[in-house]
Order: sequence, then structure tokens, then C-alpha cells
Amino acid sequence: MNSVEKIKEVLKKVVNGVFVTTTRCDDKVNGMTAVWVTTVSFDPPLVCVSIGKDHFTHNLMEKSGVFAVNILREGQVDIGKRFGFASGKEADKFANIPNTIKTTGSPVLNDVAAYLDCKVISSVDLGSLTLFIGKVLDAWMDADAKPLVFNEKDFFG
Repeated sequence: MNSVEKIKEVLKKVVNGVFVTTTRCDDKVNGMTAVWVTTVSFDPPLVCVSIGKDHFTHNLMEKSGVFAVNILREGQVDIGKRFGFASGKEADKFANIPNTIKTTGSPVLNDVAAYLDCKVISSVDLGSLTLFIGKVLDAWMDADAKPLVFNEKDFFG
């Protein structure tokens, strides 16, 4: 194994949750599964999400300047797959998925462990990705829910 392959394997050991990042731009809504989400600051409350530029969600977030982070709960691998393996250009990912429109206009999935509703305050071009930094305007959590932790075998095994 060369050094690049070794680094990639080590990076896979970094523990990440599974999130569905959603947005609305005009009459279009979309969401995608993301694992690169993190807290940036508690005061002010900021989070960041890294989205590939080739994703439909990226284009909508860039135009609308808003997004929600849906923190999936244990047992919601199927929802992670649904939002991760189809493009919103061809599929209605929200069909039969109860959701509610929150402060920013972004849809929030009803049966999640928690959500963060955010307004983009900054973005960083990272080549094939954009790092969107959002100020959290609204949040909620089910105190008893355990978040879904990403396991590559659940999605690619």
C-alpha cells in the first residue's frame, strides 16, 4: 500500500455521523447525505458542511444561502441511502418522507435525532468541494435519540 492509500485508510477511521443536508431555492427542494459536517463555533453557533460542486444540493445551497442539517438517528441507514444514492434532479427524495419547513425555508425530516437550520455566512472553495459555513438560526433534538454513526459497510458493503 502506497502512502496515499495508507492516508486514505487512516482517514476512514475518523468517526463521523450521518446527516441529510437539505435546502430550498425558490420552488425547488433537495437533500443529500453528508458525513463531513462539524461544529465550528458555539458563540456564535456555527456549523460547516462540505458539499461536492457536482451535487444538485450544492447549486441550490449556493443560490439560496440556506440549509438544514438533519442528524439521523440509529437505525436510519435506509434514509441515508435514499438521500445519498439518487440525484434530486431525477428523483423526489422527499416522497413519503414527512418533513416540515423551518425558519430558513429548508425542509427538516420529522423523525430525526436532531436538526440545525442554518443561514450561510461564508463559503470556502476547496477545489471539487465547497465548505459552507452556516449560522444556526433554529435547532431541536430528541434527547433520547442516539445519532447514526457512519460505517462504510452500511453504505458500500
